[in-house]
Amino acid sequence: MANVIDSAINSNNIVWHNAAVTAAERRAMHGHNPCVLWYTGLSGSGKSTIANAVDRLLFERGCHTYLLDGDNVRHGLNRDLGFDDAARVENIRRISEVSRLMLDAGLIVGTAFISPFIADRAQARALIGPHFIEVFIDTPLAECEKRDPKGLYQKARAGEIKHFTGISSPYEAPQKPELHLKTTELTIAGAAAQVLTYLEQRQIICALDME
Repeated sequence: MANVIDSAINSNNIVWHNAAVTAAERRAMHGHNPCVLWYTGLSGSGKSTIANAVDRLLFERGCHTYLLDGDNVRHGLNRDLGFDDAARVENIRRISEVSRLMLDAGLIVGTAFISPFIADRAQARALIGPHFIEVFIDTPLAECEKRDPKGLYQKARAGEIKHFTGISSPYEAPQKPELHLKTTELTIAGAAAQVLTYLEQRQIICALDME
């Protein structure tokens, strides 16, 4: 796979084609700035739940958004990838590229992926640039195991799932995320509200006029 990708990048027959519609024109049409909200955390931490709550609030404000969910993407784009370390790296690389395309389209993009490795998230940040917003969904492993909405931790503990993050594969917590949401101290609505407040402070979206 890597050789195919490398040969395509190095081909003399590939030339970047500039779009007729500029990023500034897309921002003006959407009425907000684009960004990538990169939700990261253990399985069962609440990434998808919080990301969906934020997406709903943004949609109700008239924002143009799209949410990329880890399981959903593996049904299509990344269905050929497993869960070993190399596959996880490629999974995040592809999502980073897709997110950048959606960012270029002027969208507020949410990505709900475990994305366990600091280096991979750093690579995503480097690719996406200043519009990358890391959102650490901080839920203790014990709480995630208690929730276990898909029964995955039970299977991992029984040895039925290999390379499971937090059990047989490491999770490297963000060191300086833009947003640090501790789910044991927040409701879903409270966590989503913090994300929107941050987006207002960054002037990605306009603050609601409360008068």
